Amino acid sequence: MIEVHELTKRYGPVTAVDRLSFTVRPGGVTGFLGPNGAGKSTTMRAILGLDTPTSGRALVNGVAYRTIDRPLRVVGSLLDAGAVHGGRSARSHLECLAVTNDLPRSRVGEVLEMTGLSGVARKRVGGFSLGMRQRLGIAAALLGDPPILMFDEPVNGLDPEGVVWARDLMRSLAAEGRTVLVSSHLMSEMALTADHLIVIGRGALIADAGMADLLRSSSDGVLVRTPQSRRLADLLTAEGARVVAEPDGGLVVTGLTVQAVSRVAAAGGVEIHELARRQASLEEAYLRLTDTAVQYRATTPGTRGTR
Repeated sequence: MIEVHELTKRYGPVTAVDRLSFTVRPGGVTGFLGPNGAGKSTTMRAILGLDTPTSGRALVNGVAYRTIDRPLRVVGSLLDAGAVHGGRSARSHLECLAVTNDLPRSRVGEVLEMTGLSGVARKRVGGFSLGMRQRLGIAAALLGDPPILMFDEPVNGLDPEGVVWARDLMRSLAAEGRTVLVSSHLMSEMALTADHLIVIGRGALIADAGMADLLRSSSDGVLVRTPQSRRLADLLTAEGARVVAEPDGGLVVTGLTVQAVSRVAAAGGVEIHELARRQASLEEAYLRLTDTAVQYRATTPGTRGTR
């Protein structure tokens, strides 16, 4: 389990993390989300003892990471796939880690096989693609067979097969009862991988909720499908609703409940094929939650000076 209590980290006048508290429990994949500059990497570095908090604390299995004698046996992490000496082979890199943590060298072969790197184990890491480096970073995280795993953008650079493999790996690790924390900006992938979400912005906690609960709370409007969409849109607009057509032909109705839309359709003799409360996507829910926390907001051509 990972526990963060009132964690604060300042760099001079800049507060990167601001009294942040959350718990990551075993048995599920917890997604760690937030805009660029939100403090995610700083928080993960503090958990791993790479950054010293200004105040507060971060614990793994109830103790500070720096006090652990053989840390790879407790926490496996991938924060920077490029943090490997380019002149070493994949095998020698992992063997060095194994020796320093009193792990059997046989384990190196096992994780190379698990990550699909057996065929390039003797090649120098400097010649690896980003995706291969990511696999090597994951192999290092798995080396000590730890109960806690932390990944920062683990699918960055992976091809589609690799993305599916990484997703299945994380879910299988959680299913074994491990604690899995994953930071990513890929909302579509997080929607398929995570069970629980921790969302931060400007260093502070915005949301700490199960995936289903967060999406349910972000549901917006009513989704209706009908072969008489134009007529139904007119009827609903006359009742004060706002109606927006989706690309697939459905109508998104706001300002009326599901029951009210049903009554309007029935009174107007409109045939309904689907009628339900609209489920927001994770991307929509995330953008809504973090709208005021975005620090680096870009504009598209032709929008400068407009709102």
